[in-house]
Amino acid sequence: MLSLKHIAISSFNENVAYLHKDCDTYKVDDIKNITKIEVHGGAAPVFAFLEVVDDASIVAPNELGLNTEAFSRLNLPEGANVTLSMAGLPPSAGVLQRKIAGNILSSSEYNAVIKDIVARRYSNMDIASFLVASGSFMTATEVLSLTEALIGDEVIKWDNENIVVDHHCLGGVPGNKTDIIITAIVAAYGLPMPKTAARSLTSCAGVADTFAVLANVDASEAKLKQLIKDNRGAIVDYNSLPIAKAGKIVSSVERALGLTQQQHIVASILSIKLAAGVTHLVLDIPVGPSSRIKSTSEAMRIRKLVEYVGDMLSLEIDAVITDGSEPIGNGVGAVLEARDVMKVLRNKEDAPQDLLEKSLFLAGRILEFDPRLRGGQGYHVAKEILTSGRALEAINRMIYAQGKAPQAQLGHLTRDIVSAKAGVVESIDNQRINKIGVLAGASQYPGAGLDLLKKVGDKVEPGEALYRIHSVSTHDFAFANSFVDGNNGYEIDTRK
Repeated sequence: MLSLKHIAISSFNENVAYLHKDCDTYKVDDIKNITKIEVHGGAAPVFAFLEVVDDASIVAPNELGLNTEAFSRLNLPEGANVTLSMAGLPPSAGVLQRKIAGNILSSSEYNAVIKDIVARRYSNMDIASFLVASGSFMTATEVLSLTEALIGDEVIKWDNENIVVDHHCLGGVPGNKTDIIITAIVAAYGLPMPKTAARSLTSCAGVADTFAVLANVDASEAKLKQLIKDNRGAIVDYNSLPIAKAGKIVSSVERALGLTQQQHIVASILSIKLAAGVTHLVLDIPVGPSSRIKSTSEAMRIRKLVEYVGDMLSLEIDAVITDGSEPIGNGVGAVLEARDVMKVLRNKEDAPQDLLEKSLFLAGRILEFDPRLRGGQGYHVAKEILTSGRALEAINRMIYAQGKAPQAQLGHLTRDIVSAKAGVVESIDNQRINKIGVLAGASQYPGAGLDLLKKVGDKVEPGEALYRIHSVSTHDFAFANSFVDGNNGYEIDTRK
């Protein structure tokens, strides 16, 4: 028996155990070549990677230390008696090797891998191996199998609702927070829309980050159901819901490695929506030279893939290819994006027109899932809901029902990035703008980001501001300024 000790170290979702080199119960010499162990004593064993220490102030010879993740999962108090054993290979280890060798996996094999991932038998390195191997080659049937496996056992049921809608954008376009406006319009119309949103993965702000500027985005399943019953719409962080557990683990590894395989993205998105009980989905696929999807042909391949998976899993999907050649809206970063969203919902004259029109277009596609609405009427119905103020009323009900957030402040450290020459803005590099925003601190602080003062087609004069950087931290501000001096992300055509 060993005494359990919490080692307050977070290891990016990895379970780590610490054993003293002079431990009498388990001789390190006997297990020094074994890196994986099972820790027993809780309701279920916890799988962890073993680290050996020689400092008794960290772990004494009669103690077993667990990092924050493993300690939380074992769910025992410090001082509890625990035992350990050497862990064998995960049951699906052979399946992983088959995929690395380039084989096509069956549905049962994908289920086996995902089951081991959820049980934490896979390390982050193991998961990364699986992602790289499967991302290099997957058939449409394999994507279907992976999607089914990622759905998991927890699926939200919506009693007495024949149609449950949602919208998702494949991303890669800064700003572009149409989701919040769409949810307000659709909720005002009356279709149930439990918008499951993510926080920032690789961008300045995810939908959940932006809406968190306005309201609390954490909700239990029971709370989400009540919100939909009362208001017909809600925007919540899907990480707060007990669904798609494997997808959350896999996404965290993908984010750490910077992996963006389209097959995995499709499986992850559709599994989350299906686990949330969504029956009808509008999928926005932005295409642009500096967006995630570079060409129309690539977008068409994704569209056909999601339609195939949707058909097989009884999820009706309207996949729409849109213009992703430049940022949508004027704000990049949670506070600035929330400002743009509320300008649109309040029908302000200075509301970004590109954000307004794209939101109406996509909201109209969702409304047309209602069989009572004739094709082509969705846009006009969405516009009437917005201009009448009904969408604003709907978003306000959602904000107060979910809990109004404290007012976030815009970053006080600012710098205007100006044009060196006269001309017309020819293009804006989405990836560059996103990187500048991230360096400015937008992925950590809601008040950081970029305020875009010029868009494609706008005339500029020498010394005129193209955009304004906002930062909260002096270090972030310095990083962003250093990066932008090499390339500000704007191309100016001096011939016009």
